[in-house]
Amino acid sequence: MLYLDRPAWPWRGRLWSHLISDVSHAELHAFAEALGAPRRAFDRDHYDIPAERFPVAVWLGARVVPSREIVRLLRAAGLRRPKHLVPAPQAPRAS
Repeated sequence: MLYLDRPAWPWRGRLWSHLISDVSHAELHAFAEALGAPRRAFDRDHYDIPAERFPVAVWLGARVVPSREIVRLLRAAGLRRPKHLVPAPQAPRAS
């Protein structure tokens, strides 16, 4: 199942939602692609979705839940990836 919270997180002059799956990251990526969200919007275990895409995400089947429920669902599914446990991106090596 896919879940998102209401757009309430300000950043760069817009409000954002968090989109998650309680099944797998593969399900999440497939849904985000159908929604038109770029892969760069993926952050460890969720997608950041701008407020203007919120109605479409709901129309496509994402269930709206409170923000606290997002973290609880991720933890229960074993999909929570805290920032301190995610390796930092490596700089490309010169050839």
